[in-house]
Amino acid sequence: MAAAAAVLHALVALSLAGAVAAAGRGGEQPLSRIGIHRTTFAIQPGASVDASPLLLGLEGQDREWVTLTYNNPKPSKDDWIGVFSPANFSDSTCPSESQWVEPPLLCTAPIKFIFANYKNLDYEKTGKGSMKLQLINQREDFSFALFSGGLSNPKLIAHSKRVTFTNPKAPVYPRLAQGKSWNEMTVTWTSGYGTNEATPFVKWGLQGQIQSLSPAGTLTFSRSTMCGPPARTVGWRDPGFIHISFLKDLWPNFKYTYRIGHRLSDGSIIWGHEYSFQAPPYPGEDSLQRVVIFGDMGKAEADGSNEFNDFEPGSLNTTYQLIKDLKNIDMVIHIGDICYANGYLSQWDQFTAQVEPIASSVPYMVGSGNHERDWPGSGSFYGNLDSGGECGVPAQNMFYVPAENREQFWYSIDYGMFRFCIANTELDWRPGTEQYKFIEHCFSSVDRQKQPWLIFLAHRVLGYSSASFYVEEGTTEEPMGRESLQPLWQKYKVDIAMYGHVHGYERTCPVYENVCVAKAASHYSGAFTATTHVVVGGGGASLADYAGVRARWSHVQDRDYGFAKLTAFNHTALLFEYVRSRDGSVHDSFTVSRDYRDILACGVDNCPTTTLAS
Repeated sequence: MAAAAAVLHALVALSLAGAVAAAGRGGEQPLSRIGIHRTTFAIQPGASVDASPLLLGLEGQDREWVTLTYNNPKPSKDDWIGVFSPANFSDSTCPSESQWVEPPLLCTAPIKFIFANYKNLDYEKTGKGSMKLQLINQREDFSFALFSGGLSNPKLIAHSKRVTFTNPKAPVYPRLAQGKSWNEMTVTWTSGYGTNEATPFVKWGLQGQIQSLSPAGTLTFSRSTMCGPPARTVGWRDPGFIHISFLKDLWPNFKYTYRIGHRLSDGSIIWGHEYSFQAPPYPGEDSLQRVVIFGDMGKAEADGSNEFNDFEPGSLNTTYQLIKDLKNIDMVIHIGDICYANGYLSQWDQFTAQVEPIASSVPYMVGSGNHERDWPGSGSFYGNLDSGGECGVPAQNMFYVPAENREQFWYSIDYGMFRFCIANTELDWRPGTEQYKFIEHCFSSVDRQKQPWLIFLAHRVLGYSSASFYVEEGTTEEPMGRESLQPLWQKYKVDIAMYGHVHGYERTCPVYENVCVAKAASHYSGAFTATTHVVVGGGGASLADYAGVRARWSHVQDRDYGFAKLTAFNHTALLFEYVRSRDGSVHDSFTVSRDYRDILACGVDNCPTTTLAS
């Protein structure tokens, strides 16, 4: 018994240590700071929390602001307010992980929190405060609770009445993604309707013409599919039902409208909002094509809650800039570390709500990062605790990717003149592995006459980075990264390799084996020389530091939030831009002019075998 209890406590200690380590890399989930398992009930006479309105979504909204007024006769600077969903959070209990350790009093972390003195400077004197918090429709009701004792030793002293949306089960937050073929668009959304209660579908068609119906599949996942805490304990929240529909045989570049819905058993229909998208171009088509790429955005709260969350304001600024420029964006690729839920499942809903104006209008493709996948003993290449026990399950379900096996999470996209090869750095990529074979096939199978722009994407830096945490490990990359893949980049003349993981921006010269094969510039023309490597992990998570010594291959560094934008004007002209999220300014850019004969031309370590025979 003693040995088993020791193992359990060791796992808890390891989880806490992992949270601290993640904080050092800017990956801490702020909800992990709350010792909800140590909560005690200490209802305080005279203490109160009032919320208004109690009924939300009367006009079909899926997000609304709620006004809170609260009072504590014995105020403290450590008092805080937690938002809980479901509202009956005090009834929750953890399933026993061990017969030797009793489960805690509470087993529901709040979906967000905020200190009672936030913008209430007199709270510690008067014990009175008010604020507005934003709620999104998350399939359940809500309540607000006032705690004393700080985050580490919460004492529940008051809670509000129940707050709910008119239809908590409503279909919400559609996410578009390109399917396995160029002329297929997938729509993924979330609701509270299982197949025993309603039939999901999408009504869609060419804008202004007769609409048709396409069925949708329904998925979900359970607590038992989580690999460990907090996803399996205090961070667990029922994900509801995730629906996906495949809209096929699209006409290239035509505009389509669509609406998600559920037909109830009585024949009535629950509708979502109406949206629109433009169908992808035919592979190789010569037209203007614009793709935004970034990593490590995370989510942030517009109401100021979770104020210890280092993702704000970078995450919101990136989101707002993309929304502002949406008419000039055809696709978004988020290369890993998506929302940093880190085992607190409520955050996935909040992230899909945050990006809904983008993801409902253009394909929002995602890659797998350490904060989605990594967990000891789960088959991840890295045996750390970064996923908070999720081990990839929420990411694989919440977002569609056109992978042969969504658990593997590597795939390719053909978008007009682009071929994107998206790797999964959380699974082994080295020579001899299944993923290595995929990467080489993705490079070798593209027709560069039709799709001249070949782009490699991955979360961790498999190429080049000056991040201080890499340099401290005696390297400038993920160990075994470029050693494994640079022969492929060079052989198949990959134009640009882009990564996240390092929270900032860096661009190299065209580099091969640590040597600049060509001088870094703002314009490249003629034959391919070597791959340009770009780190674009400044989507929103707290910024990384760079090493004091700078390598010759490092051309531009920017310790700021931002994203990359690729614009293919035609088969011979490509524009790369790095855009700062805070103001939309272009901080770095370069152009590439290249004819097909330049792609065929012989270069360093990529000359095809020839013969002297005539």
